Amino acid sequence: MGANDSLVRIDLNNPIFQEHLFSLQKPERNAAIDTLRKIRQLSWVQLYRDSGLKWEKIISVKPPQGIDAIYSLRITQSRRCTAYRDGDFLRLLTVAPDHDSTYQRK
Repeated sequence: MGANDSLVRIDLNNPIFQEHLFSLQKPERNAAIDTLRKIRQLSWVQLYRDSGLKWEKIISVKPPQGIDAIYSLRITQSRRCTAYRDGDFLRLLTVAPDHDSTYQRK
């Protein structure tokens, strides 16, 4: 089994991601949890190709040292989250308050 054939493992331990997730209204929070549940069942190839998740590299943000790139993906109908790949782990970073803010510099 190659690196892209393995199942995605999700890291939810980032405090900023947790704060964003827990502050969502209940319907959106439930939708986000459903998306995370779906991602857990995907291989990396499936995640990259899933048209509903819309995995995209964010080129407007310079990743921190030791991280190749930051990506965004749709976590609810109206929100995207940022993350990066670390081996088999998808390390979640933020949930954007709206779609456009995902791509802006901090």
